[in-house]
Amino acid sequence: MINLSVNLNAVALLRNRRDLPWPDVCDLGRLALGAGAAGLTVHPRPDERHIRRADVFEIAEMIRREYPDKEYNIEGFPDERWLAIVEEVKPDQATLVPDDPAQATSDHGWDFAAQRDFLAPIVERLKKRGIRVSLFADPAPEGLDIAKEIGADRIEIYTGPYGACHADRERQTRELQKIAITAQAAQALRLGVNAGHDLTVQNLTPLVMAVPNLDEVSIGHAVTADALKFGMAETVKRFHRALGDPSA
Repeated sequence: MINLSVNLNAVALLRNRRDLPWPDVCDLGRLALGAGAAGLTVHPRPDERHIRRADVFEIAEMIRREYPDKEYNIEGFPDERWLAIVEEVKPDQATLVPDDPAQATSDHGWDFAAQRDFLAPIVERLKKRGIRVSLFADPAPEGLDIAKEIGADRIEIYTGPYGACHADRERQTRELQKIAITAQAAQALRLGVNAGHDLTVQNLTPLVMAVPNLDEVSIGHAVTADALKFGMAETVKRFHRALGDPSA
C-alpha cells in the first residue's frame, strides 16, 4: 500500500492569518493519523509563514506519544537552521528541497550535477543520525545516478506540472509520462520513489497506475481544501481510496 503523508503547511497558514491558536495544527494532524494516514509532513521555513519551529516539536511529541507506528517527514532547504531542527527532532525522513526563502512553495528539484558537492555531506550527516533522506527531483531521469551515489534513500518527484494541467488532458498525459519515466529510472537504481505537489483525489489514481511501487505521496493543499468540505477524517479516507485502498 502506498503511504499517504499529510502535509500540514496549509493548515498552519490558515491559523497564522490571526493571532489565535486555531485551527490547531497538531489536532488536525492527529485526526489525519487517526483516519489512517501513514504520517505527517511539515516544512518549517525561516519566516514561519506557515509551520512554526514550535509546531515541529509539538507534532513530533504527539506522533511519538500517540502514534509511534506513524512516520514524520520534515522537508526544507538544508541550511544550518533547518539541519539543527532535523537533528534535534530526528524524524523518520528528511526531504531536502532547493527552496529559496522567497519562494511561495517548492517549484523545482535539485540540479544533482551542479549541487553534488553541496548535497553529499548533508546526506551523509543525516544518515549517520539514522534519518532516511529523500531528495526533491524534477520529473526527469537526469542526475538520479548522482542522487544514488551520494547516498540518498529516495527521491520525491515534483508533480506540480502534472497537477497544474488538470484542465488539459493531453498535457496531463505527457506530464504523467515524464513522472513514470523518472520513477522507472529511480527504481532501476534502487532508489525509493515518493511524489508530491498539487496531487488530488482526481489525479492520484492515474499516477498510481503509471508508477507501480510508489512508496509515498505527500499531499497538503488538496487535503486541506477537501477537509473544509468533508472533514479531515473522511478526506483521508477519500485519498486512500484514490490510492487504491479498497478498505478505506
